Amino acid sequence: MSPLPHPVTGQLFPSPVPAGTGWPDDPARPDTPVARTAAGVRRLAAGPDLASLDARVSVCSACPRLVGWREQVAREKRASFADQPYWGRPIAGWGSATPRILVVGLAPAAHGGNRTGRVFTGDSSGDWLFASLNRVGIATQETSRHAGDGQRLVEARMVATVRCAPPQNQPTVEERDTCAPWLERELRLVLPHVRVVVALGGYGWAASLRGLESAGVAVPRPRPRFGHGTEVGLDGLTLLGCYHPSQHNTFTGRLTPAMLDEVLGRARALAR
Repeated sequence: MSPLPHPVTGQLFPSPVPAGTGWPDDPARPDTPVARTAAGVRRLAAGPDLASLDARVSVCSACPRLVGWREQVAREKRASFADQPYWGRPIAGWGSATPRILVVGLAPAAHGGNRTGRVFTGDSSGDWLFASLNRVGIATQETSRHAGDGQRLVEARMVATVRCAPPQNQPTVEERDTCAPWLERELRLVLPHVRVVVALGGYGWAASLRGLESAGVAVPRPRPRFGHGTEVGLDGLTLLGCYHPSQHNTFTGRLTPAMLDEVLGRARALAR
């Protein structure tokens, strides 16, 4: 079999990659422009369509700390994934190009999306999220282990506020603001179809409000406060708050499967 080079480290893996480690199709081409500064992100985020946006997101290198971290993780790996290639790049949104439901999270996990190339895929938060999405009819499978596993979202799309895995899962304010134009442009492109935005955690909630406002949606002042199950009507769509399915929230019982199903089931009902 011909070797397949890792996109970050250059290490060669058999083609196809080992079972259960399939990456998503690479949206970028050799001539895809690369954003290297905040100004570059703002300029390149004004791409003509979702495919162009996904490609440009996937090669962004505007935040040196995040670039260094995501690539370090891809080289050093976690011991349990030592035989697997890591994506080690920014993560584009995925799912329907005309979604009625948009799920907004924080950032890819270092050994989840940063490994698999798809947000919420291959980590414990994703295990909780996909199980619930499947129960309420928004995902076709109850798990999502890798990007080639056949998982499909039903009239839905997932995006991360910050597109690179950050150290300690904590992007800086500067990194958040540098990355914001990607989300803002994605919102503009899908907004004609969206009926429900599900914001995971206070971070996703604040980013959703900022992004919707930048896309021309009237947001009340003062801005609505985040809460699990909080529901806000905004110009023909509904913003729903949901605790993030982080290990902290699920291990402590702050978020239960029933609580997650209630919010996601409400999103499904509103989308219909």
